[in-house]
Amino acid sequence: MGNAYPTSLDDLKVPPGNHLEALKGDRAGQYSIRINDQWRVCFYWTDAGAENVEIVYYH
Repeated sequence: MGNAYPTSLDDLKVPPGNHLEALKGDRAGQYSIRINDQWRVCFYWTDAGAENVEIVYYH
């Protein structure tokens, strides 16, 4: 079996429906993945993986 955990940001681009995005402005340095139209999982990516993960209401 393969690794169940992402080891790079590229792993999070699949499936494309994740809509992985680099954030800007006051969230520069963070990334987000869409949960739905209103909610995002936001996090920083480090060599250890995702850190400071939070669920954010975007509207």
